[in-house]
Amino acid sequence: MSQYVSRISGTFVGPSRLRISGQARKTRRIAMLSVHTSPLHQPGTGDAGGMNVYIVELAKRLAAIDIEVEIFTRATAGGLAPSVELAPGVLVRHIDAGPYEGLAKEELPAQLCAFTHGVMQAWAGQRPGYYDLVHSHYWLSGHVGWLASERWGVPLVHAMHTMAKVKNAALAEGDRPEPAARVIGETQIVRAADRLIANTAEEADALVRFYDAEPAKAAVVHPGVNLERFSPADGRAAARARLGLPEDAFIPLFAGRIQPLKAPDVLLRAVAVLLDQDPSLRTKLVVPVVGGPSGSGLAKPEGLQKLAARLGIADVVQFRPPVGQVQLADWFRAASVLVMPSYSESFGLVAIEAQAAGTPVVAAAVGGLPVAVRDGVTGVLVPGHEPEAYARALRNFLDHPELVDHMGAAASRHAQCFGWDTAAAATAGVYADAVQAHRGKSPAHHG
Repeated sequence: MSQYVSRISGTFVGPSRLRISGQARKTRRIAMLSVHTSPLHQPGTGDAGGMNVYIVELAKRLAAIDIEVEIFTRATAGGLAPSVELAPGVLVRHIDAGPYEGLAKEELPAQLCAFTHGVMQAWAGQRPGYYDLVHSHYWLSGHVGWLASERWGVPLVHAMHTMAKVKNAALAEGDRPEPAARVIGETQIVRAADRLIANTAEEADALVRFYDAEPAKAAVVHPGVNLERFSPADGRAAARARLGLPEDAFIPLFAGRIQPLKAPDVLLRAVAVLLDQDPSLRTKLVVPVVGGPSGSGLAKPEGLQKLAARLGIADVVQFRPPVGQVQLADWFRAASVLVMPSYSESFGLVAIEAQAAGTPVVAAAVGGLPVAVRDGVTGVLVPGHEPEAYARALRNFLDHPELVDHMGAAASRHAQCFGWDTAAAATAGVYADAVQAHRGKSPAHHG
């Protein structure tokens, strides 16, 4: 990892300053781009997920260290205010680009020109030098950020969140590969960006291996978790009472978008294996699936319910719609374990949130999950996606119920390392580096 810039424990220019030509100058304002998903949307619905949480929490913490953030996102409903204050120092700007509703993520590239126009209009109404830096999230935003950074003469910092080549290398059955246009687009953004923020050293490695990124461009910053919201609070029994769940049940929870990539079907198949092996568990198991269909899962929105019926476990599975962060924290507290059998995760924020709430995690050993979960200490990492392997992991918790509390306590302690204040300070350090790098490659922009 020494070849990358580590921003978790490394030293960097103070969180609210950019160093320019040997002089420290206060960072004023960041243009943050999130084309395909609004920070105001409910995570767990449509394309809203961990990235929404990431953008909201990071922006708030940056504002707390005196870096103003303006988040540009596509308007998805008529009558939205052109700008909305999300928090002090954080403004969300709605850009009209394409029809408000019914536009799939795959159709958004055709709207990037309109979105870029809206961003440029907002910028044109400001004084010169209004934005110090562009921070784009996901490849669609990266293309807009690339143009904005060139036009405004400011650095571009980009966060991939997920990468087409990585996803295509580990496709779930029935999932469609990411298109070549995305691969090309990501390659262009990697070349154009002054700094790339990676969630883990493995993601930084993937940027170099798959996209020929310069190692010095990749800065590792772990995402954070809202430790005030996601905490053990008043405990598992109280959370179960609030949610109407039986106090003595074994509850393996799935929380997230319902799509092949997230593999909720693996949990259902594992439960079917458990019940086949021991029918007496039917009275002890409650399996909540909290989330809505997304991505390629939209093609068969009832697919998971039908699978539960085919497997003969519909009586133990509870399908619940996506919920807000406060109630989601209660679901995490109420669960015996969180199950994340994903085929690909750049980090897996949900795993950290559940652990912060005092719940161990059974997760696939993919992407950033080996960083988020300490195998054998705060949960269990499962190689592959065989339902039998997940059934064995769950059976171990059933046979040794003390593990739920023991690992849950360790999980809560582990999650304390992932506060958003740390992530925001580290991100501000990356901004400082990006300004230095940008001046080095294009001094004419700052004449």
